[in-house]
Amino acid sequence: MALTPQNNEAFLREVDEELRKEQAAALWRRWGLAIAAVVVLGLAIFAGYLYWQHRQREAAGREGEQLQLAWDNLSSGQTEKAAPQIAELAKSDSDGYRAVALFTQGDLLLQKNDLKGAAAKFGAIAADGSLAEPFRQLALVRQTMAEFDTIKPDQVIVRLRGVAVPENAYFGSAGELVALAYLKQGRRDLAGRLFGQMAQAEQVPPSIRQRAVQMAGVLGVDAVPADAGTKEDVTKQ
Repeated sequence: MALTPQNNEAFLREVDEELRKEQAAALWRRWGLAIAAVVVLGLAIFAGYLYWQHRQREAAGREGEQLQLAWDNLSSGQTEKAAPQIAELAKSDSDGYRAVALFTQGDLLLQKNDLKGAAAKFGAIAADGSLAEPFRQLALVRQTMAEFDTIKPDQVIVRLRGVAVPENAYFGSAGELVALAYLKQGRRDLAGRLFGQMAQAEQVPPSIRQRAVQMAGVLGVDAVPADAGTKEDVTKQ
């Protein structure tokens, strides 16, 4: 008996479906184990990543509490109690907490008037390539502050040349040190112009700007704000 068009279409669909099932079964027999292994491995990696994130958040929370406790001890004058807490944080895997702890250790040495020890601590931070550049630049400024009276003016200028520029966040602190180094060299013109730049830079802290205005005036430089595009970077001379 001949098949009607409807029956023929249904028959072809059944044949096609059976063929697809056979192909899928053959594919699974050949690659099923490998596919399952890849899926399991992917799930394991994803689960491991979630666990790592969880542990990182837990560690960051603990270190944050530890840092706050150390600062509470420092503010209450319990330096000896805070010192081991800070030392432990200085070994943290978190760059932020480690940097803050190292800076705190340097500040504690400054409080003891141990300028040499503080300079060494800040110098180590500045040389630590694993830390972000802003941390390293700030450490370089702090190191130079601690060593300012014991190193040559030209060393100060060379060391801070890349930091004492208007676009840098630490322009005020670094620029002030460089300008004072110029004065030690007797280069009043460069010192005055750099003080003038700091006086006109809105990002410079108010206390430093006020000193810069006064010093620029003493050195005969007009500290009235001018077009930023006409400013000259005297630290490159």
